[in-house]
Amino acid sequence: MNILFLAQRIPYPPNRGDKITSWRLIERMSRDHEVTVIAFAHDDGDHKAAKVLNEEKGIRTITIDHNERAKKIGALPLLLTGKPLTLGVFGSKALQAEVDKLISNTDFAYAFSSSMGAFLLPHSLPWVMHIAELDSDKWRQYSRRASIPMSWVYGREANTLLRFEQKLAAAAITNVLCTPLEEDIFKDQIPGFHTTVLQNGVDLEFFQPAPEKAEPGRLVFTGVMDYLPNIDACVHFVQDILPLIRAKHPEVRFDIVGSKPTSEVQTLASTPGVTVTGYVDDIRVWSHKASIAVAPLRIARGIQNKVLEALSMGLPVVGSTSATQGVQGKPGEHYWVTDDPAEHARMVIDLLDNPATAQELGRIGRKFVEDHYDWEVTLKPLDQILLNIK
Repeated sequence: MNILFLAQRIPYPPNRGDKITSWRLIERMSRDHEVTVIAFAHDDGDHKAAKVLNEEKGIRTITIDHNERAKKIGALPLLLTGKPLTLGVFGSKALQAEVDKLISNTDFAYAFSSSMGAFLLPHSLPWVMHIAELDSDKWRQYSRRASIPMSWVYGREANTLLRFEQKLAAAAITNVLCTPLEEDIFKDQIPGFHTTVLQNGVDLEFFQPAPEKAEPGRLVFTGVMDYLPNIDACVHFVQDILPLIRAKHPEVRFDIVGSKPTSEVQTLASTPGVTVTGYVDDIRVWSHKASIAVAPLRIARGIQNKVLEALSMGLPVVGSTSATQGVQGKPGEHYWVTDDPAEHARMVIDLLDNPATAQELGRIGRKFVEDHYDWEVTLKPLDQILLNIK
């Protein structure tokens, strides 16, 4: 079967949330089918990655250059219409032309994100809408945290995008969500359409525990650092939680590990004990140094890869409800959860004061992801989707 896969970003290397998932989907489908990828290239790194996919992985990959800053500016006139800004930022005549050219030789298509689904609406072939987390719900969360005028902009995007997501849901053969919770939200907001849950997994061989490398009193947060939920989480942790921890353990260090840190994030490095790494070749180096992983996200849906990866590396995790609700574990057993800054600090302090407890929590977390989040298991529903196309 010839499959067309559409993505906002080149799905390689799998070094951020969306790329991890899209690469795993593509790799799985390419075992038995011919997969062609069409995706936006945001920089030279994306073009190099596309070359790897074409020449080394044997996956035909077509790139469309994308200047996100320019596209965001160009999308502003949509504020005077009833269309979501998302369709302006990720709209592309060039990408649509490539889809139109290939569609006659395509048996099935997979749209990774609602903006990619727009390119398939003109066509009648069977296709899947991979929503993962409902983007309109994400923008609504943003609007509740922001001040005017951005709260209005985000609220408008939530409303207009929801109407577009309803249109996509009706056209797709199934709508893919990444957790049962996301499926419930989808069914509440967009009832009456077929859904499939495809949970994220974690590379258990790659993210191995290395307790001998851990340094006492070192905390870690991982993620792309120009992403609003990650920015908010780190600012919140440094301002509201870290001082309480350092009052008891002044030697504690907090490492913010991830590419593209904004100026707001970089400023956090002036706080005693805080390191902002920027891009690193291998996040495991920094995670292995840590004795505890923190995930204090206040805006989040879906499965947080940062949580799965930390658990896989045997790190005890202290996270928020938002960060952990997509992981099907038990708070207090597989990871510790709180939304209160003082309680978050107390939990971290308890783990610092009791290394044996921290080690046991990490061991249980690793066993949990081994049992439930192997990619070979989590992606089995994809096989059934493809089987039903034939």
